[in-house]
This record gives sequence, C-alpha cells and structure tokens, in this order.
Amino acid sequence: MTELHNINMERSILSSIIFNPMLFEDVSAKLNPIDFYLPAHRHIFSAMLECERADLPIDEEFLKKTLNQNGTFDEQAMLDILSTNWIPNIGAYVQELKEKSIKRQLVALTGAINDITVERDLPAREVVDTVQQKLYQIMQESGEREFRESPEMTRSTIEHIKEMKARGNAMITGLDVGFFQLNKLTTGFNNGDFIVIAARPSMGKTAFCLSIAGHCLNNNNGVAIFSLEMPAEQLMLRMLSAKTSIPLQNLKVGNLEDDEWTRLSDAADEFSRRKFFVNDQGNINIHQVRAQLRKLKMKHPEISLCVIDYLQLMTGGGSKERHLEVSEISRGLKLLARELNMPVIALSQLNRSLENRDDKRPMLSDLRESGAIEQDADIILFVYRGDIYKEREDKEREEKAKKDGKEYKSTFVKKEVEDVEILIGKNRNGPIGTVEVQFHKKYTKFLDKFSGESEQAYTISKIDLG
Repeated sequence: MTELHNINMERSILSSIIFNPMLFEDVSAKLNPIDFYLPAHRHIFSAMLECERADLPIDEEFLKKTLNQNGTFDEQAMLDILSTNWIPNIGAYVQELKEKSIKRQLVALTGAINDITVERDLPAREVVDTVQQKLYQIMQESGEREFRESPEMTRSTIEHIKEMKARGNAMITGLDVGFFQLNKLTTGFNNGDFIVIAARPSMGKTAFCLSIAGHCLNNNNGVAIFSLEMPAEQLMLRMLSAKTSIPLQNLKVGNLEDDEWTRLSDAADEFSRRKFFVNDQGNINIHQVRAQLRKLKMKHPEISLCVIDYLQLMTGGGSKERHLEVSEISRGLKLLARELNMPVIALSQLNRSLENRDDKRPMLSDLRESGAIEQDADIILFVYRGDIYKEREDKEREEKAKKDGKEYKSTFVKKEVEDVEILIGKNRNGPIGTVEVQFHKKYTKFLDKFSGESEQAYTISKIDLG
C-alpha cells in the first residue's frame, strides 16, 4: 500500500529552505501549507510565507519569533528540521510531496462523497456538482481555507494598489470591454464579477455581447459562450460580419465580391487561432454549465470571459417554482464567477411592464422572473434602442390615420446606424449612468459613438455618484 506522506521528505524541503532561502520562491509557487502532512511542518511553512511577505529573513531566529507570536512553535520539530541535511536540488522532492498531498485530498474526498450521498442523502445532481467543484479546487491547488486574517488581507490589498499604480493609474482594472465610457464607469469587467445584460426582445443584447466578446478575442483573451437560443454557426456569422464589415445578409447567402472573400478568409483564419468556444446545446442546466466551464477552464486557463445567452432558457436542478429556479441559477452563476476568478455575463429578458410606460427605458424592476438577479449581479446593463419605439409609434399613427380616412406623412427616418443607450442600472463598485454607443445594423455590431481615443472625446451623461 502506497504511503500518502513522507515526514523525512518534508523535513528535507524545510531544512533546505532555511539553509538556502533563495529556494523558497520556487517552492512556494508549487506548495501550500496544506501540502505538508505534519501540523508542525504546516505551521513552519506558513511562518516562512509570513516572513517572505514581510521582507524578513527566512532563518531560524525569525521563524522561531513568528511561530511564537502565532502560538505554534514546536521546538522538537524545529530541531529535527535543523538536524536534517539540506539538499541543493529539491525539485523532485517538491513534486513528490505535491503528489502525496493531492492523493490525501482525493482520499478525503471519497469520505465526503459517502457523507453527502449516503448520510445526508443529497440529490444526485448536487452530489455530482459538489464533487466536480472539489476536484477543480484540488487540481487548481487551491487549498481549502476558512477565514482570511487581517495581516494577509492588508498586504494583499496594498499589493493590489501598488499594481494599479504601476499601470500608470489606468482606469481599467479588469477586462477591457471595448467601449470607452463603459470601461470608465465600471473599470472593465473584473474577475469574479457577475454581469447581467438585459433588454426586451430584438434590442440587440446578443449583438452587444458579441461585440464585447470580439474585442476580448482581439486582445488574445479566451471566450466561452453557452448559446441556448442560437446555433454556433449563426453566432460565428454575426462575428464575421462585425469583423469584416460585410453585411450579415450577404454572408448568409454567400453574395460576396472578390475583395470580400479575401477579408472573410483573413477573418476566419484569425478566429481559428483564437481561444473561442461555443456550447450551443439548447437545453442545459446550471449544474452542466458549472461542470463544463470548470473543465474548459482547467484545460484552457486563458479563458477570461464566459457568456450565457440567455438566463431564462436555463433550467435549475429540480422541479421547483420558476422564480426559485431562476434564483438558484443566478446565485450559481455568481458563485461560479468567483470560483473561477473570471467575469461571467448572463443575458436576460425583461418583462412587458415597461411597454405600458411613456418612458420605455428599462429599470431594475423590469428584470424578469426573479429579484435574485438584481441581488446577485455586480453589474446590470440595459440595452435601449429608442428608434424601435419611435418606428412602432409612427406605424401606429399611420394605421390610425388610414382607419380615420386621413392622409399621413411619416416623419420617421430609418437609419443604418442607430444611436443606442447602454443604461447602467447597477454597479456594485462604481457609479451608475448612461453610455452612448452606435449600432451598425448591417453588420450587427456596436461601436463607440464618439471617435478618437482620448478621454476628452467622450461625454458621460446622467451619472449618479450616489
């Protein structure tokens, strides 16, 4: 039977670090305190981490001082380590120690599976989801931890501020979404953010989301899309139209000029080199989304954005009332964004109540089926195309005039490029406001309304800093 720990190996690694602190950086990149079997060894490795973060020497004196402050000093364990011969090349030892640690965690997981399956009698889907989540944590080397302590949080926060300063006070701290005003108000879509993009049907929420995805791909960020409404080929047609500025309708029927075929071929080659993944399974539940995205992220760590199109087409884990099911989905997506440390976008439909208002700009109460979406989301964006309502009102007046036997002269002018408002209804870590963009209908793409790259070229309207 294989031993799942080796105390002498642990002592050799710790002894080598004390006698040659230059080794610690490489070791700490691969090992966590939980990887050590003996509790005293875990405490000593944790003390090494504390010394390293505080820019203190990793030697016997400072380790002893740190361990005493933490109330975890074990004199015999320290003597055993100091009396162990250190070795200059400990790479193989580190690898072996990590292997044993993973196996111990897997053995512990088997006990947990028995507990949640037999003792607690949880539904099979919940068991599978829990097991997949634990496996992902093990493979990502994310040792389970409980409370984070003040010194570690403070140092981490200061490091983040220093990193932002090193960027030259840049306004974007997260994923660049390709729209200047939106970047400025949100600082980009940050890791762990759950973003909801909502609109009434035919407002262009999918096209807007694909414009964001296309910009991310252009910046060599991986994108995963769960398309519950549209086949992958239709999504790709839209992205190719936006990329090449060839009208979507022409692409659909293959009506292209020679130069357009060249542009299309170049764009297709470029997309084929990107990390772009689409799951167009029409019926998918929250557990399948979580399992498949974890698997994809493990295989392709460069995946930086996930899109769900759209939330109301997803199903939950059981036959619950619909508003409870949507709550489960919404909460699950937020937890998934945090677990995978990446932004997750979910498109959402709005209810019909806004159609009865004079001002048809969406608001948070228009979110369909569940208030949990508003609660869970970090950012909520509404896509509002006023020209759709103006055209509809113009047709209604025309029909009324015909019914009354009167002449009617339309004042509405259809435009190939429409002004569109992106309303920020919620922004957990920043202001709300209105971002002005343009929708190019023929190419189904959104672009900034204003030209130029300088901040002076843009005007942010209706900003509420409260």
